[in-house]
Amino acid sequence: MADHIPFLYKKEDCTIFNKQYSDSVAVRLSLDTLPKVNSLLPNGPLRWLDPAIDGIDRWKNPRGVNEDYKAFLRKFTSSSQMTDPTFQQNPQKTVVKNFTWSVLDECVKAFQPDWLSVPLLPLASDSYRNKIVKYLAEATASWKLDRQFRGKMILPVIITHIKQIRLKAERKKRIDLIEDCYKISEATGLWVVDSSLADQEGGHPLESVRFPKLIEFHQELRERLPKDAISIGGPYWGMNLILWARGFIRYLAINLGKSYQYHLPGGKLPKGNERLALPPLKRWAVANPTLREWLQEALKIIPKNDPAHTQFAEILQNFAHLTHNGREQVANFYKQWFDKVAAVPESGRALALFQDFSSAYALGKSLPDIPVKGPGRKASHVAKQFMVNCL
Repeated sequence: MADHIPFLYKKEDCTIFNKQYSDSVAVRLSLDTLPKVNSLLPNGPLRWLDPAIDGIDRWKNPRGVNEDYKAFLRKFTSSSQMTDPTFQQNPQKTVVKNFTWSVLDECVKAFQPDWLSVPLLPLASDSYRNKIVKYLAEATASWKLDRQFRGKMILPVIITHIKQIRLKAERKKRIDLIEDCYKISEATGLWVVDSSLADQEGGHPLESVRFPKLIEFHQELRERLPKDAISIGGPYWGMNLILWARGFIRYLAINLGKSYQYHLPGGKLPKGNERLALPPLKRWAVANPTLREWLQEALKIIPKNDPAHTQFAEILQNFAHLTHNGREQVANFYKQWFDKVAAVPESGRALALFQDFSSAYALGKSLPDIPVKGPGRKASHVAKQFMVNCL
């Protein structure tokens, strides 16, 4: 089985999964969207179910929470208290236990997962939620014992701001808490994601701050947790591949043709633009008329005997179709990219990924700016940011 774990939220995800990703070691499902995919799930991969209560973090601005998610949370005992920031600072253990058991009971009632996430809140930028987070971990362990749940528990570590891991002292505070929760909850695995990181957009200063700090966080976590712990990172566009190739995670979480970033459940997300993968550059771009013009200019520069010329020409030829639905093209490229790196022995994967990004960087240096905003408009910029963090 392949080391990727697709996140499935809706019918379109399942369609792409069944076409291209059926060799995945596991699939990750979200309790709030489970009814949309439950009847479409394939046999084979392990099934990891997340209770989706991390969207409680959105109650700092309740107007930003969608009504479906509010209704989802109301099903659980004591949810009104759990979403109250004042209660989160001064929680009552019994209330937290009742909520946790209600959530986990619903998980196993709706589904029989192989892996189940500990119902945990995202990391905070100070210590005000440490007590409630530990109560959630403790309640999970008591529920597992009482209900005799035999699956594996995965501890979610959801970063919501770079300042939570930027400084070593801050990372240590978070890792101390994570280690405590890992032991208290009797977890056997860890899932880490920075929900604030859109690593494919080429923002500044990703290569010099965001990426290295995320790598250091994973390194330091690895030193503190059992060597046999299940370790999962992402979803991202490239950093999950880098963390996996460098051996800091066992499995990489991925999305399927959309986003390549983790969003807390319950948000009011605008409809995203259709994007197309640009395989020779190891990046993507918004599929619009200006991208079509860019492809035409790029083909004038790239020699016809270069494989990149063939790949760009194929995109241009199918551009009208892809503009309406580029998801499958992006997902197909990402799968082929992963398989290429996975075919290399583990000891050589980081170097293979470095070479991939180096080739993309060299090609991008010869091409005009891509029609996107920000520093990512440089065709070589995204590959450069990943390249310098591969080794």
